Amino acid sequence: MQKLILKLSLNAIAALPLAFLQIIGASMGILAYIGSKQYRSLFRPQYEAVVSAHKLPFKLWEAIRASGMLFADSLWIWRNPQKALAKSEVPDWHVIQTAMSEGKGMIILCPHLGGFEIIPRFLAQHFPATIMYRPSRQEWLNEVVEEGRAYPNMHFVPTNLYGVRQMTRALAKGEAIAILPDQVPSGGDGVWSNFFGRPAYTTTLPIRLANRHNTPAVMFTAKRKALGSGWIVNAKRLEPFSDDPAIAAIELNAAIEAAVLVAPEQFIWSYNRYKHPAGAELPPNKSA
Repeated sequence: MQKLILKLSLNAIAALPLAFLQIIGASMGILAYIGSKQYRSLFRPQYEAVVSAHKLPFKLWEAIRASGMLFADSLWIWRNPQKALAKSEVPDWHVIQTAMSEGKGMIILCPHLGGFEIIPRFLAQHFPATIMYRPSRQEWLNEVVEEGRAYPNMHFVPTNLYGVRQMTRALAKGEAIAILPDQVPSGGDGVWSNFFGRPAYTTTLPIRLANRHNTPAVMFTAKRKALGSGWIVNAKRLEPFSDDPAIAAIELNAAIEAAVLVAPEQFIWSYNRYKHPAGAELPPNKSA
């Protein structure tokens, strides 16, 4: 019953025009910031440190509103994929086409920024894409999310050994795979590397997969345009990663930072990028 009620509610909300849903999302972002001390303790220090270090304008409330819009965008894209695609601009198609033409597949890297959920849907219009995701701990919620994300030519695999094997097979067939590179991996699946000046446990999976057969890795962003106007999707092919995992992690995080700085107010600053996952070694300069 809980799942049915949630599904009906989400369908009703997603039926609204994108601009209205983004306004609702912005309002929810403000409420989350005002109402949750933990949310504020993550959001403001992370956002403020980055814009200060890069001498950017401090637009706290714009970033707070945009954080709610990020989730509104995702919901609307899930429920209205064709309308969402019609609202998307992709000026860098030549980058994607060149990468795929090499026959080694492509590693899609897309941080949690703006309308990032539109990226695999756009690519799935042209070729199969296998997307790695972290399932929710609540089974009923996971079912709702999986149903919402389902789309032709898109195949979702969990963040475990089975998922890695499926992604390896997809690349072997010359297909694309997608990884969220700004997500903290499980202990043992990453290395500590600076992200905006602080040690962050960083995934090594895209590095390993790219280096195995010199597979193209492409960083994507989906910057939100004006209210209700959709997104502009940019793609930048990365230089080959170093064979040294520590150096490669620095290269990956530098690429993610550059992507975030495309639209810093639209990044998910409420996420604890610097947490210490269970099973991971201690971060540098810290002891037990």
